[in-house]
Amino acid sequence: MSAFTKFWKVWLNLNLLTKDVENDYTAEVSTVGKTSRNEDIAKRIIGEGSEIKYDTLLSVFNQHDRIIREMLQEGSSVLTGVCQYTPSVTGVWNSSTEKFDPEKHKTTVSIVPSAELRQALSVVGVEVLGVKESTGRIGLVTDTTTGLTDGSITPGDDILINGEKIRVVGDAEGVGIFFVNTDGKSAAAPVTRRLTQNDPKTVIARVPADLADGSYTLRIVTQYSNSNTLLKAPRTIEYAYALHVGAIDDGEDDRPVIE
Repeated sequence: MSAFTKFWKVWLNLNLLTKDVENDYTAEVSTVGKTSRNEDIAKRIIGEGSEIKYDTLLSVFNQHDRIIREMLQEGSSVLTGVCQYTPSVTGVWNSSTEKFDPEKHKTTVSIVPSAELRQALSVVGVEVLGVKESTGRIGLVTDTTTGLTDGSITPGDDILINGEKIRVVGDAEGVGIFFVNTDGKSAAAPVTRRLTQNDPKTVIARVPADLADGSYTLRIVTQYSNSNTLLKAPRTIEYAYALHVGAIDDGEDDRPVIE
C-alpha cells in the first residue's frame, strides 16, 4: 500500500541547466496561481469549529508575523512548526578591516523546513501531468552579483534569465523587460540598458539602479517566434516567483525550499 495520502500535480519542463543533455526534465508544481494567506488560514481554522472569532485570529497571525520580522531584525534565529529562519549576509569582504557596504553586502534570511514540515511532506506523492507545452516561459532568475536564485536582486547589476522563447525582439508598443511592483501602486520599471545577452533561452538584463525596495514581478514582452517572422501581437511572459529588493516585508515566498 502506498504511504502517500496527498499528492502534488506537476508539469515537466526541459531542464535549462544541463545544456549537453536534451531529454531531461524538471518538475513544476501546478499551483494554479493560488497563494494562501493569513486570511485563508483563519477561515480554515473557523471551518474546523474554532470558537475564536475570525478578526481575532487574523490579528494574532499578523502579530505573529510582525514579531518574527522583529526578531530577525535583532539577529535572532526563529524556529516555528513550519520552518527555521536564520539571518544571513551575502557578499564578499576583501579584507578583515573592510566595513559593511550595502552596495556589496546584502542582509537576507535562510529558510529551512522544520522537522514537522519534513514529516508532513513525507506523505506527499507526485502526479505527473505530462510535459508542459513549450510556450514562452521564464524558468530561473539568478542575481549575477550574489549568485543567488532565491528571488533577491541587486539594483544596478545584472540578472541572468533562463527560459524558453524569451528573446526580446519586436517594435510593437510595450516590448521590453519590466519590473512590476506587486503592490500595484507604482508604474512598471523598464530595463533601459542594452541587454548584455539576448537569446531565445538566455537573457542578461540590468536591474534599474533606482529600483526601490519591494517585491516585483519580472515581465518580458516580446514578439519572438521560432520562425523567421515575428508574432503579430506581443507575448507577455511573467516569472512565477516574486523578485525582491531589500528585505521581504510580507514574510511570504512561494518558492520551494531546498534543503
